[in-house]
Amino acid sequence: MAYTIPQMSSTTTTRVTHTHSGPAYGAYQILHVAFTIAPILAGLDKFFHYLTNWDKYLSATYASLSPFSPHSTMLVVGIIEIFAGLIVAFRPRIGAYVVAVWLLAIIVNLLLLPGYYDVALRDLGLCLGAIALARLGDEFDR
Repeated sequence: MAYTIPQMSSTTTTRVTHTHSGPAYGAYQILHVAFTIAPILAGLDKFFHYLTNWDKYLSATYASLSPFSPHSTMLVVGIIEIFAGLIVAFRPRIGAYVVAVWLLAIIVNLLLLPGYYDVALRDLGLCLGAIALARLGDEFDR
């Protein structure tokens, strides 16, 4: 599918055509799939602890802000992550920003825990990928 965007200059109007092919669209598709599946899988695993014991990633500061036990808080986190992945699946431009903000909250939480700075750095990279998906969604999520 192709669409055109009018580009205005002081003297002429040009049309730029964007097609759903090429490297930019390929990058968009990869990020769209990744940021749909990863939050859903991480959210589901909060209930099963197959990948890891997620409770160890909750800082005391964040735990004190929650009305729930640390484990129950992580279950709520899992539900939010599942919903975030579903938003990305159906509305990538919006969902990618939701995931980016969520990842920033996770980064702050991890910086409050000694020994998890490497994971915080990894999540910063994921956050930038989510922002890239949102920006590419401006072009391809129509």
